[in-house]
Amino acid sequence: MGFGFGGVLASALEAFGPLCVGIDPHDFLLQDWGLPSSAAGAREFGLRVVDAAAGRAGIVKPQVAFFERFGSAGYSALEEVLAAARSKGLIVIADAKRGDIDTSLAGYVEGWLTPGSPIEADALTINPFQGVASLESAMEYAADNGKGLFVLAATSNPEAARVQGARVVGSASDQASRTDPLATATVSRAIIDDVSAFNAGRAEQGPIGSIGVVLGATVDFAALGIDMNSAHSPALPVLAPGFGHQGATATDVRRLFGALTPFTLVSESRSLLQAGPRGLAAAIDARAEEVRAALV
Repeated sequence: MGFGFGGVLASALEAFGPLCVGIDPHDFLLQDWGLPSSAAGAREFGLRVVDAAAGRAGIVKPQVAFFERFGSAGYSALEEVLAAARSKGLIVIADAKRGDIDTSLAGYVEGWLTPGSPIEADALTINPFQGVASLESAMEYAADNGKGLFVLAATSNPEAARVQGARVVGSASDQASRTDPLATATVSRAIIDDVSAFNAGRAEQGPIGSIGVVLGATVDFAALGIDMNSAHSPALPVLAPGFGHQGATATDVRRLFGALTPFTLVSESRSLLQAGPRGLAAAIDARAEEVRAALV
C-alpha cells in the first residue's frame, strides 16, 4: 500500500494487528536476561527482541535513552538494532522525544528520518513544548520522505496533567476558536487539533496521516476535553503507551480510544520483556492475539 508512512502503518496493522513491542533495556531487565549493563548488553538485548518480534508483531519501539546512556558505543548498538529491525520488515518508532526550533530540530529530524541515515527509523516521537507550529518543517520533512512523527499530546505520567490540562486560546482546526477569539482548549486538545489540521492539508498522504499523536492509555481524556469520537480526515494515528505494566489491558482499547481504535498502536514493553529471552516470542504471540481478538 502506498501513501507514505500512513500506508506502511495500515499494511502492518492489517497483517499483524496493533501491538507495538517496546525495546527497553532497563538495567533490571539486562540483569534478568543475563546480560551486562553496557552497550554490548543493550545491543544483544535489542537484537533478541527484534528476532522475537519479527513475524509476530509489525511494530517495535526502541527507547533511545536506554542506549544513549552508554554514549557513542550505545549509539553504535542502537544503529545495529534499528538496521536489524528494518531489515526484518518491522516498522521502527524511535522513542527519542526530540523537540527544538528551526535548524536544531531539522538536525534531529534529518538524523532520525533521512533514508540511509545510520540511525534511520520509520517514525520518531517528538515534543511540541515550543508549539506545534514550530514542528511544521519537521512534519513536512517526515511526510515528504515517507516517514512519520508522533507528537506528545496526552502522556500517561501524572506530572503532565497540570501542563497538558492548561487551557490555551483556540487551535488550528477548532471551530469555536474561529468564531470566538476567546474560546479555549486544553493544551492536549489543541495539539491534537493542530496535528489533525496538518494532516488534512496533506491530502496526498492517503486515508491515514503521516503525523500522529501520543495518547497514554491511563489518561482521563474527557478531563482534557478530548473527544475520542471526533472525526479526523485523514485518520489520526495514535501511539498509546500505558498497556501492561502501567495497567491498561487489551480489553480497554475500544472503551478508551473510541473512533481512533483502528489506528491506535497498543504499546507494551516491560510486561512483555519480563518474559525473558526464552519466553519473549511466546509472550508476543499471546499478546498480539489477545489484542487482535479484543478488537474484532
